[in-house]
Amino acid sequence: MGVLSGMAETERTVIYQVLPRLFGNTNETRRSGGTIEENGCGKFADFSDLALSELKKFGVTHLWLTGVHEQASGTSYPERSADPADILKGKAGSPYAIRDYFDVCPDYAVDPKNRIEEFKALLKRCEKNGLKVVIDFVPNHVARSYQSDVRPDLSFGNDDESSSFFEWDNNFFYVQAYQTEGSPPLKLPTAGMEGCSGSFAPESEFVRVTGNNSVTFSPSLHDWYETVKLNYGHDFTQGRDTSGLPGPGAKPEAVPDTWRKMDEVFAHWQSMGVAGFRVDMAHMVPMEFWKWLITRARERDQETYIFGEAYDGDLAKLTDGNVLDALLEAGFDAVYDDPVYDACMGLYDDFAGGFKWANDLDGLTFTGPRFHQSLRYAENHDEVRLATPHEWGALGMHVGRPVSAVMFGMGRGPVMVYHGQEVGEPAAGKEGFAGDDGRTTIFDYWAMPEFQKWVNGGRFDGGRLSEEQKSLRSWYGSLLKVISEPAFTKGQFYGLNHGNKENPGFGRVGDESASGHWLYAFLRRDEGSGQAYLVVANFHGSETLKGVKVEIPEDALRWLGDPEGEIGFSEKLVDEWVSAVPVESLPGEGLSLPDLGPLSARMIEITR
Repeated sequence: MGVLSGMAETERTVIYQVLPRLFGNTNETRRSGGTIEENGCGKFADFSDLALSELKKFGVTHLWLTGVHEQASGTSYPERSADPADILKGKAGSPYAIRDYFDVCPDYAVDPKNRIEEFKALLKRCEKNGLKVVIDFVPNHVARSYQSDVRPDLSFGNDDESSSFFEWDNNFFYVQAYQTEGSPPLKLPTAGMEGCSGSFAPESEFVRVTGNNSVTFSPSLHDWYETVKLNYGHDFTQGRDTSGLPGPGAKPEAVPDTWRKMDEVFAHWQSMGVAGFRVDMAHMVPMEFWKWLITRARERDQETYIFGEAYDGDLAKLTDGNVLDALLEAGFDAVYDDPVYDACMGLYDDFAGGFKWANDLDGLTFTGPRFHQSLRYAENHDEVRLATPHEWGALGMHVGRPVSAVMFGMGRGPVMVYHGQEVGEPAAGKEGFAGDDGRTTIFDYWAMPEFQKWVNGGRFDGGRLSEEQKSLRSWYGSLLKVISEPAFTKGQFYGLNHGNKENPGFGRVGDESASGHWLYAFLRRDEGSGQAYLVVANFHGSETLKGVKVEIPEDALRWLGDPEGEIGFSEKLVDEWVSAVPVESLPGEGLSLPDLGPLSARMIEITR
């Protein structure tokens, strides 16, 4: 080890997820189901140099502009009619029901006819401010109304053999060739909703499978009924064996038609200067395609950053092994760490089979190389807000402190902050299509009331935030700074909960006979620099943990490099607490910590 204060920081990949529709929208009407005229809409221009520089100061390296593509929408423009309400979710529409992969959403442009140029100008501003832009790549499904105006030659389904459920070169799957009930028209679950009839004329004869693999003429409200699934040369109804598909070196003429078209999509945005892609539902697409596409993408730009949303527990995954490992082997830079997210949420909610203990996190740290290539998040657009009154124990914005400190601190992989998380955005009340579900709507024209206080009319100075919110945002900024230190960007992980199970001073509450329900602790150490940290978090929502002692076993001391004599501990996240103890006291007596308040965390540098 050694005293490493003043050491230059190593950049950590910090992704800031933001919906352009919401980011700069200062309209405060917020009428549920309101139009763009009523509720307003954010623009590319709202990402000013001032806004971007403030995000850079906060610690952001990558800006994920969620929902940039032209999507199916209820808003019309002179050169683009509105989509039928039956194939929409919300007035604005889902960002994941894409209508043209080669275009951007006209809602986000000051001058809709100039939207591509306004998007290119945003890319240049981001580059100027040291931020890399990530956009969505949605490979599994498209809007029912998909038709590219920019590249009509690459639209889907024009040459399909629609009398077959599956053909190698078809872009879609056709229900009537799979079912035995004849060929009824598509019956949507929207009948009775505002402006809806429950039908969609283009699919009165040939009905296509929904994006979530629902082979039916009558998808339900729980289906992705607004989307249709793309075909990658594999019939998903026949199992997960995709080994007959082409390999990574295959020539374009030797791969399925959908592969070629999606490679063109990727290349289109790479050529425009987009630095990376967040891949939606990556596990639902054959691994052979990913190997082929990523090989070609990296030949065009070796630095292209690719991370994937994927869930190994989803029955729709296209591999018999662990799909997260398979995606990394296919060339992804990182994949979602949904299991750690679920375990943290399980501390507060009867989620996925029962309440969890902090000790349950230990089993998720033995995942091989994936552990340090996992993207960790405490919020994103699919998950409930930390400050929601519905879940996370209804504990409010500060539950994000221990959750984020542990999740962001445990590995070397990228971390992600969802806009509004840092100021306690609660997503409270009915916002539109999805109702009052604890999530900020992605389907509607809306504005985030707490985030607007940071935007402050375009000043981006937090001038309307409460002192509590300012403190939380400052805390997140400090966390992002600490996890950019070498111990976190290069170092290994050593869990301490197992070695403290019998330690009565390890945060027991009430009559608990074992330790590790609410307290979680681990070490991080970079062997090259010798820098080391102790991370300790109290997940309890109301109990201050007093008299906490963290034992550091002899094996952990050897892992730390066999320090001798007296070693120091210096808090770097929340205050200036310091301590120095003889190394021989750590295995038995342990390190005595200051009281750990509810929903708190410490990141303590270990020095000689």
